[in-house]
Amino acid sequence: MTRTVLTLLGGSRTVPTGDHLGRLHDAIDESDFAWTLCLIGEDQSHKLAVLAGDLGRRKSSTGEGKQITSGFAYWGIAPTIAWAHACTDPFYPVMQQSLESFALRWAHVRAQLADTPFHYVSLGVGTGHKDRSILQDLLGANPDLLYSPVDLSAEMLRFGMRESLKGIDVARRQVVPVQLDFAVDANLVEYRRLLHKMVGDEPILYSLLGNTMANFDEDIDLLGKLTWLLRPQDRFLLEVATTSSLEESLADHAAEEYRSSRAYKEFVTSALQHYTDVTIDMDSVHFRGSVEDERALQVKVIYQNSTGAVQRIMLPDRNIVRFDDGDTIRLYLTRKYANTAVDDMLQTVGMTKLLSTHSGFASHRSPGGFGIDLLLLSAGRERSVPAQRSTRADEIWSSFNR
Repeated sequence: MTRTVLTLLGGSRTVPTGDHLGRLHDAIDESDFAWTLCLIGEDQSHKLAVLAGDLGRRKSSTGEGKQITSGFAYWGIAPTIAWAHACTDPFYPVMQQSLESFALRWAHVRAQLADTPFHYVSLGVGTGHKDRSILQDLLGANPDLLYSPVDLSAEMLRFGMRESLKGIDVARRQVVPVQLDFAVDANLVEYRRLLHKMVGDEPILYSLLGNTMANFDEDIDLLGKLTWLLRPQDRFLLEVATTSSLEESLADHAAEEYRSSRAYKEFVTSALQHYTDVTIDMDSVHFRGSVEDERALQVKVIYQNSTGAVQRIMLPDRNIVRFDDGDTIRLYLTRKYANTAVDDMLQTVGMTKLLSTHSGFASHRSPGGFGIDLLLLSAGRERSVPAQRSTRADEIWSSFNR
């Protein structure tokens, strides 16, 4: 059989001409067309069932019932485009300051990584700007690195990768985007296995940037799951928004950071508009700040029926649910963590903090004491494999197939 040599992540190896995937990589590398080769990790109809179930929850006037959870806020082309617009809005300075200060914070962290040849896994690619800064430095120590961005939204992956790879000298065969919900235990088990097949014992730098952890109800549980990915040679970048105080007045200030941006309101309502037949009224979008368990300032973004009448909403599965007067749909959740709370969370999940850098933010909407921290972490102790238990998503999917 005729054989040919392909240059892959680990160098050159000889493969048969019948290796269609290798030949596809060659064709993509030689093309000027904007191909994206993406691994789809789960059934999208399954995720649609989860979204429909969350929008059919009980009535609540405080955002504790119907909801759009973190990943679904970015799921689909319309929410992705709305997010991109929000990130460039001058009335949403939190994101601008986060992006502008990242390069300096990363430079401090990068110095601690020496010349270790890391591969790079980005959990939630976002706009891609931060990944580009990281890739530029990591490629110096490891020109053959694997870059694997992971996101629930395939559209967000494509959008973020376009920015993260801009001006980066990396072959497309070294980029393995994965559409996957990394909050699901079974998904992490399979993704970890896939990564180790590709890179062996070589070290991996993982990242969870942009205060993404704060968007999850069970944030500590999520961090614990991600800790399980780490081997002794791996490292983890965690970026979290922080506050020096947990006063109620500061919770109102935290909410105001988001309330003043029309583009941000369009983003948080885009999934609701995209996946239901609700006619959006921006005056019905509310931002509520509170102190959460003496560990964080929490901001909930909710959509409330204030019409005085019952509305009926068609869900993605074509079912109709009542949206009573006063009822709410939680559109988004975020937090600013107290510094001591961050340390407590790391201790709980078994991560060790190797380095922490801080940038303070202050504007007419953000008083002194608000900022963002970038932490370099390692696994502090061995963790067992996440239990592949039945999840709420599995239960919803099963009910739809009875």
